[in-house]
Amino acid sequence: MHCKQFNVGIIERKEREKAEMRRRIVDVAIKMFVEDGYEKVSIRNIADKIEYSPATIYLYYKDKDQLLYDVQTEAFATLATEFLQKVNSRDPFKRLEQLAHAYLEFSRNHPELYDLMFIIKAPMNAVMDEEKWKNGDPAYDALYNLMQECIDKKLVKFKNATVGTLSVWSFAHGFISLNLRGRCVKVSGVSDEDMPAVMDEAIKEYLRMIKA
Repeated sequence: MHCKQFNVGIIERKEREKAEMRRRIVDVAIKMFVEDGYEKVSIRNIADKIEYSPATIYLYYKDKDQLLYDVQTEAFATLATEFLQKVNSRDPFKRLEQLAHAYLEFSRNHPELYDLMFIIKAPMNAVMDEEKWKNGDPAYDALYNLMQECIDKKLVKFKNATVGTLSVWSFAHGFISLNLRGRCVKVSGVSDEDMPAVMDEAIKEYLRMIKA
């Protein structure tokens, strides 16, 4: 009995140590990604930061893409927290507005993370063909459920929640992506300082268009 408990204790300690090391690797990767950009994030550079050999990192991650997928997981957790804080109206359509603006604000406050979440392909290479992209589920579900509620209460022109969700998401993401890649400012002549207000107004106008 004592031997069994001892073995269980060892297993639990090893699992805890493994989780702590994975947490340390991901924390360093996030910091490096935000401060230095995608190109500077490498297994070797992360190993240097935590003062371990690259071989140690490979015990936890088979490659950079898999590591970035865990970094992406953390980024989506940050977005989910912001949704909880900022999307709180009792009116479903008002919550839709709040969610859209929270999404825009997140992209402005965390452009590097947004890039990793929705633009850079690397972390998606860690998702097998038959797997679902679980990292994106909470954000997508938040918009989908809200869209379904708006449809049920006849607050929007959409009849299908999937179509409505993808439409709103695509509009916001398209605008954000063009802006993050410098297209909006270059083609429109709007200054960097004024672009956030233009984007906010564009989202408001789009939502007015889909309102029933």
